[in-house]
Amino acid sequence: MCPRRQIIALGGGGFSMEPDNPLLDDYVVAATGKEQPRICFIPTASGDSDNYVLRFYQAFAGRGCRATHLPLFQRKVADLRSLILQQDAVYIGGGNTANMLAVWRLHGLDVVLREAWEAGVVLAGISAGALCWFEGGTTDSFGPTLVPLRDGLGLLAGSLCAHYDGEEQRRPLYRRCVAEGILPGGLAIDDGCAVHFEGTEIGAIVSSRPTARAYRVERSDTGDCVVETPLDARFLG
Repeated sequence: MCPRRQIIALGGGGFSMEPDNPLLDDYVVAATGKEQPRICFIPTASGDSDNYVLRFYQAFAGRGCRATHLPLFQRKVADLRSLILQQDAVYIGGGNTANMLAVWRLHGLDVVLREAWEAGVVLAGISAGALCWFEGGTTDSFGPTLVPLRDGLGLLAGSLCAHYDGEEQRRPLYRRCVAEGILPGGLAIDDGCAVHFEGTEIGAIVSSRPTARAYRVERSDTGDCVVETPLDARFLG
């Protein structure tokens, strides 16, 4: 049987944004199908922030998970492939998407993560950790003004906009980028919402907040505007 390929893209939420609301993180754990899953946190986008790593352990070790993390700025693991492929899930933290992708490619982690996905390791992440799986999206990697990013890993087709309802620049920029063809159409995800891909198709949309949802954002047939279609999420509470 072919391994089950899964990606869970969080627009916002999880332990770093909702420390008292574990619903999305519990969903990631459940997606592994294991009682005590091995979960590796990759905090590259935050520059391997010690505080971020600590919060990860506090959130996941308490769930009975066998938690570990992978630092790349002070790398201690020689065989990245062996570490990643023995995990049940990999959780990517938020931060600077462009820097993260550059570091991953320098270390060859981009290739390893693709192999892990194809082998059935659950890939999950928030913000930068959600955008990275797509062809592109919007990012604040280059300063306080959001700009388009077009060199994601491309495991999933199209583009992604995280924090769709949480940051005022997100919605207008993403809609403009799609309308003008700067970015391909794709998904926008509110804070507190996650889109669960089975293979390359959406299998479920879930939320930790009753009103959070996702949207399909596509260029109109006339090419001068966008069509935004709400996608209802199943509230996990």
